[in-house]
Amino acid sequence: MSTERPVLLVAACALLDSDGRILIAQRPEGKALAGKWEFPGGKVETGETPEQTIVRELREELGIEPCETCLQPFAFASHPYADFHLIMPLFLCRRWDGFISPQEGQAIAWSRPGKLASYDLAPADQPLAAELRDRL
Repeated sequence: MSTERPVLLVAACALLDSDGRILIAQRPEGKALAGKWEFPGGKVETGETPEQTIVRELREELGIEPCETCLQPFAFASHPYADFHLIMPLFLCRRWDGFISPQEGQAIAWSRPGKLASYDLAPADQPLAAELRDRL
């Protein structure tokens, strides 16, 4: 018998630069899964669409303004954690205004799709990295 857990909706984004590299960020100390690498994003707030979440989170985390209409749905993850079940749509974004500047002191890296698996990714991000490797 499975234990019931709340479902948490989180939206994530794979920012792609002109060289086809993808941005990932390292979770800062003091947060769950600190030190793990992930695609930028965050929890979808009440009344928000996943696309609005991406715009808000990229502004807050990286200091950029993505084009909401430029967000392309790509894949999603469904992953059980101990206290909740995560549903995470991943969007691609190739256009944004501003220069990426980590706002929370987090490390960032630009990676080729085939090299994402060499990072210590958060569990829910691992299948998304494989999708990016196989489909880009």
